Order: sequence, then C-alpha cells, then structure tokens
Amino acid sequence: MSLRIVIDARLNAYRDGGIPRYTRHLLAALAAHAPDATFVSLQHRRQPAPLVIAPNVRRQRAWTPPHHRHEWLALPLELAPVVADVAHFPDTVAPPWSTMPRVVTIHDLAFLRFPEILDGAARTFYGRVAASARAAAAVIAVSHATRRDIIELLGIPAGRIVVIHEAPALAPAAPPAPVARHTCQIAGVTVQADRFALFVSTLEPRKNLTTLLTALQLCRQRHPGTRIPLVVAGARGWQEAAIFARVAELQLEDQVLFCGAVDDATLQWLYQHCRIYCNPSRYEGFGLPLLEALRAGAACLASDTSSLPEIGGAAARYVPPLDSAAWADALADLWHDEAARATLRAAGPRRAAQFSWERAARATFAVYRRAAAGAPPHDDGSGSATAAHDPPLSSVAAGRDHTAEG
Repeated sequence: MSLRIVIDARLNAYRDGGIPRYTRHLLAALAAHAPDATFVSLQHRRQPAPLVIAPNVRRQRAWTPPHHRHEWLALPLELAPVVADVAHFPDTVAPPWSTMPRVVTIHDLAFLRFPEILDGAARTFYGRVAASARAAAAVIAVSHATRRDIIELLGIPAGRIVVIHEAPALAPAAPPAPVARHTCQIAGVTVQADRFALFVSTLEPRKNLTTLLTALQLCRQRHPGTRIPLVVAGARGWQEAAIFARVAELQLEDQVLFCGAVDDATLQWLYQHCRIYCNPSRYEGFGLPLLEALRAGAACLASDTSSLPEIGGAAARYVPPLDSAAWADALADLWHDEAARATLRAAGPRRAAQFSWERAARATFAVYRRAAAGAPPHDDGSGSATAAHDPPLSSVAAGRDHTAEG
C-alpha cells in the first residue's frame, strides 16, 4: 500500500531550533526511505519555499500559526479537506480531532518537570499534551528517558509509545582548512584549538550553566595553576541575567567567552577543537549537542541524568548535575589527562554512528504503516514499545533520577 502522510512543519516558519530541525531532517530521510509514499509538508504561509525538495514531497499551505490560541479549532478545519492516511505532529501536541490517525512526537516533558519555564499562552498549549497523547494512534518518544516521563507524568500505557532516537544535525566532522586549524575568530576573539572547554545551549536555568561556572572557580582554587577558558555558544533564552551575574560574582569575565548563537561551520570547529565538551544540563529529552560533540570527536563530560547517559553511553564521562565540586574535579582530571581524552575522542564517533536519520526514518515509517492499518505500535513482547531498529544501547550507563534534583 502506498501511503500518503501529512507532516506538520508549521513551526519551521518561526524557529530554527531542535523541533524544526528534527522535522526537516526526518522529512528528508523519510522521502528517501519511502520513494513510493507521498509526504505532505504542512507549512505556514509565511514560509513559501519547500522545506524539503524531493519528488514525493508536496507542500501544503497552512494559515493557522503554531501555538496559536485558536489553533485547537482552526487547524482541524484546515486539515479536514486534506486526504491522507496518517498525520504526524512532531511538535509535542496534536489537535483534538482529525479525519485521519495521528502520530505525535514528544521530545521532552521539561515543561512538567520545570513548570516555571512556561508563560500563560505556553501553559495553555502544553496543557493539552496528555489529551493529545491519549488520542494519538501512536506516540513517538525520542529517548527511553522521555518514554519513562510520558508513562509517569501523562499516564500513557507503555505499549503505545515507540522510542525512535534522533540523529546528529551537523555534517560529519571533516579536516579543518589549514588557515583555521589552530585558531578561530569568534565574537572578535581569537580562540586557540585545544585550549578551551565548550558549552553549547540556549542560556536558560535548566541547562545549568551556573554549576559549570562555579566549577571553574572551584577548579582554580582546588587545582592551582589550572585555568580552563570556557566558550559558551548559544542564544540568550530566559533568566539569563543570573548567568552573567554569576560570572561577575565569581570574577570569571576574563575566562568565559559568550559568543551567542553561531553558524554551523563555527559550531563544528568548536566541537572538533575543544579540549573538553561540557553538558551539565539538569534535564534533556534527547541531548542533541552531546551527540553532535561525540560525532565530532570531542572528549565529553555530561550530567548523569535524564537521557544524557543513554545518548553518550560509554563514550562520555558523567557527573551529578548539581555537584559543582565533582564537576571541578572532573574538569581538572580530564583537562590534564591526554590519554583519557584520546580514548574518549576515539569512542565518540563510534557511538554517534549508532544514530542516523535513515534509521529514524525507517522506524518512523513503520509506525505510519501500523497507524494507517489501525494496528497498535510495535511491541517487543515485554510490554514496552520500542522501535525495531533502535541503536544498541548495551553500553548505556544508568541515568540518575532527575526528579530528586528539582
């Protein structure tokens, strides 16, 4: 049976973050994986260019903006005349009714773990996530950690959730150009290769940069002579003023470079040439920057919570997210241990290679087929639904229970 699938890509007209990138990469991989299927890219009218150019991808214009207060009523009306076998909503929440089976991807439930991150409008939108998941033919979770949250926080039966991992968004690491091999100009500052630690994320409390900053200051105190410059790559988010205040309080102004959001080429250089990549997040539904750092061959330190040990496996080292002293010791140890860094650098690309968009597309299309046939999501017989082609996770370290950390 040749399927016709609608994929809601309206958010791509407004943002270029994790969910839009997930939608774009997945759609491109799906089009290549299933050339006999037709994929309808539902795009907002402010984005007239096709999201993906392929013979089996059609663009459908939508007038309803994503996350709009009237979306709950307007979007189903727009979808009513669209003929398709399945509709996929990658943005966590699907409309309450539709003429076709719905598949919804839930990337994380940070808004339930940290409700203070939501304003009134966002609270209304995400407040529908439980009803949306209950009504969906299948729920895709991007990690086993997110799946556990969906079961615990939304009460969705395990057999209706399919775990399908994301994949790196950046191109594979390539040898840098000779002129950029040892230095890179970022935000007007010359950054020396192998002489800095790297943090990549939007600046917001959940990303836990303040713990890393405290660790840098403790590192100087506890390990005299160890001064670790930190490059922070990421756009400002919310409550970022506390981060800059912490830098001033700890007198780290000459040690921390905030370079804002950077282009993909610069980000790739940073991943390739950092001495240590640091991900101290308190909570991640998937942890894509960690996977991108591993793929680029960075030596990685990450929090031992939520999805991060699942993604990094044995190719990274893990530290409790709120233990600044442990972070200080881990930073100093890895900064001075060239052999340990070399071991991690070699392991990272091998680990990242287990995650691919082709694999994600194959597993996602299998979910579409079962939804179109009215069948339940794939069940491995143990009561927990998983994608048939999940990356092997035998080397995954056990994650900490993040609920105890706030």
